[in-house]
Amino acid sequence: MNFFQGDILKVAGFKNLFVIVSKNAFIRDTGVFHVCPLLAHCPEGPVHIAVKGKEGTGGVVVCEQMKLLDPTARGCTRIDSLSYAYIMDVSDTIQGIFEYD
Repeated sequence: MNFFQGDILKVAGFKNLFVIVSKNAFIRDTGVFHVCPLLAHCPEGPVHIAVKGKEGTGGVVVCEQMKLLDPTARGCTRIDSLSYAYIMDVSDTIQGIFEYD
C-alpha cells in the first residue's frame, strides 16, 4: 500500500476529497487509515483547518468528521499531499478533540 499521512485522496463514490490523518505506522500495520473530508466551501474554525497541497489542491479539513477507510474496499487515488506543517496542524487539532479536560 502506498498511502501516507497527509495524502489528499479522491475516493470512488464521493464527490469531495479526503485527507489521510492516520500515522504512517498505523497504515503500515493495519492496511487501513483514517480520513477527514477536505471541503472547498467550508468556513475555517477551531476544528476546521484550511490547508493547501503541494500541487495546489486546497480546502478546509473537517477534523471532527474522521472516518476509517479500507482502501482495498474503495477505489482511492492520491491527487496531492500536504506539507509536514499542515499535517502537524491537522493532527494537533484532532488530538485536541480527544484530550481530557
